Parts: sequence; C-alpha cells; structure tokens
Amino acid sequence: MDLELSGKTAIVTGGSRGIGKAVARELGREGVDVALVSRGREALESTARELAQETGRRFIPIQADTGNEESIQAMVQQAVAELGHLDILVNGAARVGGGAAPKLAEITAEYFWEDMNVKVLGYLRCAKEAAPHMIQQGWGRIINISGLAARQSGSVVGSIRNVSVAAMSKNLADELGPHGINVTVVHPGLTRTERTADIVEELASREGISTEEAEERMAQGISLRRMIDAREIAYVVTFLASPKSVAINGDAVAVAGGSGRAIHY
Repeated sequence: MDLELSGKTAIVTGGSRGIGKAVARELGREGVDVALVSRGREALESTARELAQETGRRFIPIQADTGNEESIQAMVQQAVAELGHLDILVNGAARVGGGAAPKLAEITAEYFWEDMNVKVLGYLRCAKEAAPHMIQQGWGRIINISGLAARQSGSVVGSIRNVSVAAMSKNLADELGPHGINVTVVHPGLTRTERTADIVEELASREGISTEEAEERMAQGISLRRMIDAREIAYVVTFLASPKSVAINGDAVAVAGGSGRAIHY
C-alpha cells in the first residue's frame, strides 16, 4: 500500500529515542522529512545523523522543551523555515515511564504539575503552534502518543494525564476536522525500547530468575504474550499520519498487543 507520504514533512517530539525515534524512522522510510525534537542535544544530533543515513531523508535536530511555551514557538518556527511547510505533528515528549507509580501519600503538587506541563500542556502547545500552518494548506495530521494508563488503574497521575490527552485530542479533532486536519491518539502499553534490557535484568536480579523468565512474566498481561516493539507502534502511527487514515479522527487506538480482559466498544 502506498501511504502517499513521500514529500511530506513532520515534527516528532521526543524523537531522539524510544517510540519517537521509531516513528521518525518509519516516516523517513516513507519519504518524509522530519524535524526531530527533544531536550538532549547530543542524543538528538546522533539520532538525526543515524536516521538520515539510514533513510536518505532530511532529519533536522531541534533542541526544545515542551514544558516551555516560548521554546515550542521557536521550535515550530525553525521547523517550518527549514522544512518549507508542515504536514504532520507527532507528540511524544513526556516524562520517562516504566518506574513504580507513586502512591497517593507520595504524590506532590510538583510531581503532578511537572507531568501535566510536559505532556498534556506540551502536546497542546505544539498543536496550537502547528495547527495554523496545517489550516493554511488545508491538510494535516496530529498524532498524540498517550498510554494504556488511560484505560487501566495503577497510576493516579499516569491515568489522569493520558485521559487528558485523549479528551484533548477529541476536542481538537472536532475543531480542526473541517480544515482537513485529523487528530488521533495511540495508547502504547509495555513496549520494547532501548531501556527494556535494563528493566528486564533488574526484575530478573530482584526475583532471582532468568532474563527470559522475567520477560515472560512481564508479558503475561498481553494477549500476544510478548512485548510489542517500538517499531510496531511506529507502523500504526505512520498509517495515521497518512492520507489513507482519513476515516479515523478523534479516536484512540490501543497499540499494546491486546491488554487485559476489558472490551471497548
């Protein structure tokens, strides 16, 4: 299937590693030039060089903080100036997950607002700056990377932030849809990234089991009984970024290999 993405441009926040890097790679393979955004300059530039060499497309590293409005304004301006136009925004910058969720007594206002500022408000800031460029050309795609905490308990702040992202996306889809802009959400679950090996080894050491047993234990709640790889999430995001996804707008797609026994209808 031709996704009709060749010649389009994108901004991917949180693009120097993990799911963001995997998404940027697949977009590049489909002929998209990408502005990679993150806070860490060294990892950002290294990833941009790696993906440009691998795909033959332009990868522009832009250091920015999604928790800061002026930083986002400058980032989008630079991306548009260097890419020429803006078709796709993939919001993925957020506090790194995977650790133990704080209990009620451990949650502080600082912890809560930092999480909400970087992810929820950060996504909103990026959409606000990107949307006028998409409206002007009458086409665009915004894909927000959220998480299955939106559908599962276990993390108070994690659930609040991911439900917020889903609600924000539906409202933006209704507002921007008449301008040819689709806004969607993907909910990853347990995902294999660069950090997975260390997490598996830590669990194995703590429980006195092999790394193979540790990984099997971690994947017990997944219908496929294995972790989903970041590249498999990137396949779905890349489709949502394409003109072929026009029938999907304002909706959330779980990309976790089947999680839990809940039925969503």
